[in-house]
Amino acid sequence: MIISLEYIYYVAGIFTAVIALLTLRDKGNPRRVMTAIFWGLFAVTFLFGTVIPSLYMGIIVIVLALIAGFGGVRIGSYDQVDEEQRATRSKKLGNLLFVPALLIPLITLVGTVGLKNVTIGGLQLLDQKNITLVSLGVACVIALIAALVLTKETGLRSIKESRRLLDAIGWAAILPQMLATLGGLFAAAGVGKAVSDLVSAAIPVDNRFLVVLAYCVGMALFTMIMGNAFAAFPVMTAGIALPLLVHIHGANPATLAAIGMFSGYCGTLMTPMAANYNIVPAALLDLPDKNGVIKAQVPTALMLLAVNVFLMYFLAF
Repeated sequence: MIISLEYIYYVAGIFTAVIALLTLRDKGNPRRVMTAIFWGLFAVTFLFGTVIPSLYMGIIVIVLALIAGFGGVRIGSYDQVDEEQRATRSKKLGNLLFVPALLIPLITLVGTVGLKNVTIGGLQLLDQKNITLVSLGVACVIALIAALVLTKETGLRSIKESRRLLDAIGWAAILPQMLATLGGLFAAAGVGKAVSDLVSAAIPVDNRFLVVLAYCVGMALFTMIMGNAFAAFPVMTAGIALPLLVHIHGANPATLAAIGMFSGYCGTLMTPMAANYNIVPAALLDLPDKNGVIKAQVPTALMLLAVNVFLMYFLAF
């Protein structure tokens, strides 16, 4: 293939490494060395993840957790454009400011659906095993270039602004990647088999609707516990979806997986464990109630979860 997922990881690694270097030079950060080490180690996971032995990668994860746990990741000082300049530029560009953000889902969709079979010189254009992730990575790069052209800013400015936002989120920014890995570990440890046994004992597995309900609600609940649908997906899919819905009831795996993940995202809306989605925004907006975002999202999440149950029941079979 011409563009593989590994290349996307390299881009992410270089981006994070530059942020680590900028942090190390930031004397306004009271713990700049520890913060720089945190982001530097995170960059290492992207750049050298395929060659570092699993044992040492595990040690890196433990070090990251220790740095975050002992308050080693702090906010620094940033070379920001003042509010008056921001307002002037915003007024000048108007709705064009939304173009880079809208390009990301659009290009991801085009890549996933329209370019999946494109070849150049006998080579696949995009990595077929990870076509959605590769398309998303390419979309982000194109959106960044579009934003630079639109705003006439430099690439360094974009990295500085990214560092400011990344520091505001802090250690929670790496939660999706770590929790997805944790979900894989749970699946390898046989948690999915245990879930399957519990569900089989609790409900009649020949009742398609009850199994669908168990899978969708289970995805939401396990996501609430883990904080991320990527962590819940391998466990619940291995425990309920594959043995009960696919093998027994003949469900379409693609449709099942898509709606199953969406059900997990319903759980994301309702848990403080999804700190990067629910707790950090409340902090950034200075909301008096740190759970205010979650409380506002619960009705929507429950309605979406109910809809997902019926979508899966009618579309996946």
